[in-house]
Amino acid sequence: MVILYILLVFAAVILARTLMFTPPKEEQKVFEEIELDGAESIRNLFTLVRCRTVSYSNPVLEEEAEFEKLIGLLPELYPNVWKNCPLQRFEGRGLLFRWQGRTEGDPAVLMAHYDVVPVEEENWQKPAFDAIAEDGVMWGRGTLDTKVTFNGILSGAENLIRQGFQPEHDIYFAFSGGEEINGPGAENIVRFFQEKGVNLRLVLDEGGAVVEDVFPGVKGPCALIGIAEKGLLNLEYSVSGAGGHASAPAPHTPVGKLALACAKVEAHPFKMHLTKPVLEMFNTLGRHSSFVYRMIFANLWAFGWVLNLLTKKSGGELNALLRTTVAFTQMSGSKAPNVIPPKASMVSNLRLNPADSVKSAVDYIRKTIRDEDIRLTCLEAMEPSPISRTDCESWDIICNAVSGTWKGCLVSPYLMVQCSDSRHYSSISDRVYRFSALEMTAEERRSIHGNDEHIRLECIPRAAEFFMRVMKQL
Repeated sequence: MVILYILLVFAAVILARTLMFTPPKEEQKVFEEIELDGAESIRNLFTLVRCRTVSYSNPVLEEEAEFEKLIGLLPELYPNVWKNCPLQRFEGRGLLFRWQGRTEGDPAVLMAHYDVVPVEEENWQKPAFDAIAEDGVMWGRGTLDTKVTFNGILSGAENLIRQGFQPEHDIYFAFSGGEEINGPGAENIVRFFQEKGVNLRLVLDEGGAVVEDVFPGVKGPCALIGIAEKGLLNLEYSVSGAGGHASAPAPHTPVGKLALACAKVEAHPFKMHLTKPVLEMFNTLGRHSSFVYRMIFANLWAFGWVLNLLTKKSGGELNALLRTTVAFTQMSGSKAPNVIPPKASMVSNLRLNPADSVKSAVDYIRKTIRDEDIRLTCLEAMEPSPISRTDCESWDIICNAVSGTWKGCLVSPYLMVQCSDSRHYSSISDRVYRFSALEMTAEERRSIHGNDEHIRLECIPRAAEFFMRVMKQL
């Protein structure tokens, strides 16, 4: 009888919390219409994409003339910006424009990068740098990542200056030509701000987007704004031995040891952590979910284990929000099929949850594999970023600009699982946000860093409109 009573009380609490877990009432907002030359913004992106600004870790492979070509085109593409916003250049292909405001006050920074990743052109349907447009779509490397953002910022400012607008406070446009290789451009710009003692009221870089079908139980468009980003760890596992002929192997070869370690790590995922970005996302989007999911998100204290189990088994985007992930990406051993290698190695790419660190991740891996013969070496590492505020005017500015540009979409914080230049700005601002001003389909998202990167033409002026709405609030 007591057990039945307890179960009834439990069920009543779960049901009551679920029924109360509904979207808050919001006042209807009226957004002003934005005037811009959309055709001009599209033409400008065509020109930018045709510059082969490919960055490589080996600088010998880079075409420096292509980067200079793009910079040399800016006075022609954005004449009002060039005339009214002085440009300062920094080592690492850093560009910093300053648009002076009417009054003193903390400035804002709008960011993008104009370098792109390499392409395997033989695998593209269209030439990667011809910016061919067909059926309302532009094809080309950098159309999404992130020349459209670069163009959106400058096109937005170009239109506002043409209309006689001047921001209340200074706005900086900060661009890097080496983001894809973790170049020093953004770091040098941040150092400049530090030396000047500048306090930034808002920093906005690439990141989330307006997407659909990415959150359980929510079918409509959602604008995801990153308030933090996961860390990065490329970890090498290596085993050394005597090597020898494959006809008389030891019970465990170097490759065999690594294979066992790989299997152990994949069988024991990192612990789930409900961090601030994820909890705020669940609290925002979960209220719009179907009833079963609302019950889970409204009662994580009771059903957190269900979420943990489901994501651990399925992997994917939701799982990546909840824990440090490990993806094994490289392995090397003998150069001949009948030779046991004297050394074998493999590499995993870890994306670190904000609750973890480089050290804690390495310790967990070492504890999981339990093999003293395997040496762990950090090849590259970046700690997770600090978490930005959502209880401030800067957050409201971004949300208002999103709501005015993509009317009817849900706006939510989220945890960015990739890395960006914006992480450098966390040392001088607690209001660093990550949002690519785009509505992207799943197919478009898959083309980023892949083959056949492309963008719908209608999205290009929409990006400029978003940045104009941001600037008009600064």
